[in-house]
Amino acid sequence: MRCCACLSQQQNLQCSPSNMAAGESNSRAPCLNFTIPGPLGNAQASNNAYSSPATNEGSAGVTGGALRTAGHSNPQPGPDRVVSADVRVETSPNRQHTTSPSAGASATQARLPTVVEASGAATNMTASTAVSAEPHNISSSLPSSPASAAVLVYREPAYNWQATKNTVKERFAFLFNNEVLSDVHFLVGKGMGVQRIPAHRFALAVGSAVFDAMFNGGMATTSTEIELPDVEPAAFLALLKFLYSDEVQIGPETVMTTLYTAKKYAVPALEAHCVDFLKKNLRADNAFMLLTQARLFDEPQLASLCLENIDKNTVDALSAEGFTDIDLDTLVAVLERDTLGVREVRLFGAAVRWAEAESQRQQYQPTPENKRKVLGKALALIRFPLMTIEEFAAGPAQSGILSDREVVSLFLHFTVNPKPHVDFIDRPRCCLRGKECSITRFGQVESRWGYSGTSDRIRFSVNRRIFVVGFGLYGSIHGPTDYQVNIQVIHTDSNTVLGQNDTGFSCDGSSNTFRVMFKEPVEILPSVNYIACATLKGPDSHYGTKGMRKVTHEAPATGTKTCFTFCYAAGNNNGTSVEDGQIPEVIFYT
Repeated sequence: MRCCACLSQQQNLQCSPSNMAAGESNSRAPCLNFTIPGPLGNAQASNNAYSSPATNEGSAGVTGGALRTAGHSNPQPGPDRVVSADVRVETSPNRQHTTSPSAGASATQARLPTVVEASGAATNMTASTAVSAEPHNISSSLPSSPASAAVLVYREPAYNWQATKNTVKERFAFLFNNEVLSDVHFLVGKGMGVQRIPAHRFALAVGSAVFDAMFNGGMATTSTEIELPDVEPAAFLALLKFLYSDEVQIGPETVMTTLYTAKKYAVPALEAHCVDFLKKNLRADNAFMLLTQARLFDEPQLASLCLENIDKNTVDALSAEGFTDIDLDTLVAVLERDTLGVREVRLFGAAVRWAEAESQRQQYQPTPENKRKVLGKALALIRFPLMTIEEFAAGPAQSGILSDREVVSLFLHFTVNPKPHVDFIDRPRCCLRGKECSITRFGQVESRWGYSGTSDRIRFSVNRRIFVVGFGLYGSIHGPTDYQVNIQVIHTDSNTVLGQNDTGFSCDGSSNTFRVMFKEPVEILPSVNYIACATLKGPDSHYGTKGMRKVTHEAPATGTKTCFTFCYAAGNNNGTSVEDGQIPEVIFYT
C-alpha cells in the first residue's frame, strides 16, 4: 500500500465502541487526532511565568537506537509526508510493538517522524534508526488493534534548520526569543506582567560584559531561571533583539526603558541608538521630560541638547504639561541659565505652577508658605530685579511667596538711588549661547571726568550681527562710590531706543571698568549706525584717552573677527568722543 493511501485511510478512522481492543478497559477510547501542530520552528516562548518549559516528550515512547530528546521546540516546518521507519513504537504504558529491520537497510542518523497516536499527542525526537530504502506498509509496523493505531508523520526539514540560514547573523536571529538550544530563562517584570523569556548564555555573554560576568565570572550564577523585576519585558526583548541580530526596535513608548536596560547591561551601542532616537524626536513640548531622564541616566550630551532646545523655545517648553513633572534639581539647573529666552515675570509664573504641582505630590496644601518651601533654592534664582516695577507689583509682590522684607527691598531697588542690596541676581538673561565678549576702545586712563546730567554718547557700527548686553563704565576717583546710571542703545537714523536700563553700580575707586547690563540683549545689525549712551549721576570719575577709531575682536576658538568702528555722535555728548571720554567698553555676544 502506498504511504499517502495509508495516511488517507488512517485519517478516516472514527471513534466508536467497535474500535476498542478486546479485553481492554471499557473506558471510552480517545479519538484519533490527525490535526498537525503549528510551525515547529522559531516557536515563541510562553509569556506565562508559571508555564512549563517546552518539551518534546509525548505519550508515545520510542526505543531502538540511540534515543535523545531535545529540550526545546522543533525547527522550521516542512511538507508533511508519511514514511516507513523501523522503530519500536510504544502507544500505551502496557503495550509495545516492535518491527524488525528490513534486509539491506542502512543505518542513518535521521529525525524521527512525528508519531500521532490514539491519545492525540505528537512527539518529535532525534534517534539513530534503521530506515529501509523502500517504503514499507505502515499497517505492518503498527498493532492490528484500532485502539492503538499510530501514524508516523515526517516534517521536512525536521531538524536541519541551520541549513536554511546562510549567515551567522541569520542563525543567531533565528534563536532570538526561541526555546531552541536555550539554556536560561528570564522572568522579566513584576506581578501579573511577568514574562518568561528564553535566552542563550553564550549569545548574551558575547554581547554584554554584565552577562559575561553573570554566567562566567567568579560568582557566576548556576540558576536556569533569573528574575528581573526592575526591567520592562518590552525593553528586555529590545535588548535581546539587538544582541542577537543588531536590529534596533525602539519607539516613543519604550525608548527610555530600553535606554535604562542598555545601560544596566553595558551595551553602549544600543545606548547610542536610544540617544539618537531621542535627539531626533526632541521638541519643545517634551524637552523638560527628556532633560529629567537624561540627567537620571547620566547622558550629558542629550541633557545639553535639551537645554539648548529650552533656550530657543523657552515659552513653549514652560507651557508644556511635562514641565510641572520635573524634579527640583532639574528646575534649578534651568533657572541658573543666563540663556533663557523669556521675560522674568513669565519664568516666575512657571515656577509657581511647578510649586503647586510639587506641593500636591508631597501632600501639602498649596499655600504660599508651602510653595516657598518646595521651591527651596530655586526661588533665589528668579531674577526679580530684571522685571519692571509694574510686572513686579502685579505678580510677585502679591503672591505671598516673598517675605515682606524682600518685597520692600525690591521696591526700593526699582525706585531709589543708590539702589539697596537685594538677595536676588540682577544679571540679565541674554538669551544667547556661547562665550561673552568685550572690546575696549581706549589705550590709557586719566582722572577727573565730571557729570551735570548730560549724557555721554558715542556712535558705532559693526561688520557682523552681534547682541550688545551691556557697557563697561569708569568709576569714581574719590574711592568707593555708588552711581546712578541710565544706559541706552539708540538706532541713529530713526532715533529709536532699542534697549535701556535705569539702574546703578558701585565702584571701588580704582581705574577699572564696572559692568552695567541691559535687562535684555540688544540686536546690532552689520553696517548700521547706533549710539551708545550713558547718563551718570555721581562724583567725578576716571576717563579714557588715546581712543581708537577701529577695534577688532577675534574669537580664540574660531578666529572669527568682529570689527567695531567708532565715530563722533552729533549733539551734546558731555565731551565724549572717539579720542577720549566715557563708555570705554562694549560687552556683547556674537
